[in-house]
Amino acid sequence: MESKYLIDTNIIIYYLRNEIPENEIKKIESIFETSFNISTITKIEVLGWLKITEKDKEQINFFLNNAKVFYINKSVEKKVIEIKQKHKIKTPDAIIGATALKNKFTIVTRNEKDFNKIDKIKIYNPFK
Repeated sequence: MESKYLIDTNIIIYYLRNEIPENEIKKIESIFETSFNISTITKIEVLGWLKITEKDKEQINFFLNNAKVFYINKSVEKKVIEIKQKHKIKTPDAIIGATALKNKFTIVTRNEKDFNKIDKIKIYNPFK
């Protein structure tokens, strides 16, 4: 069975800045083509950056239009609460982690430190 992925904010930023390691770029682009899933939190974080220009926002929106956005539902909300009660983890990361768990996604991120705290989470870090 092919893996399904949830892309974290930092990977989108690295990709748009052409900072993904050269030996991983084909895999990342393949993930964007076949399993471009993001949490609503990722969309908010990428587009909510204070210094974003209108041109940047237009380009990012065009890019994100190819993604399937997962919003917070009761099941994810319940899992976020469970994660927050067990671990010291920022709410956005808990939401992304819960979204990944509830949808059986592997998180694509460079931020392993916080996500590793979450039981049964799968992570792909293209920087390793």
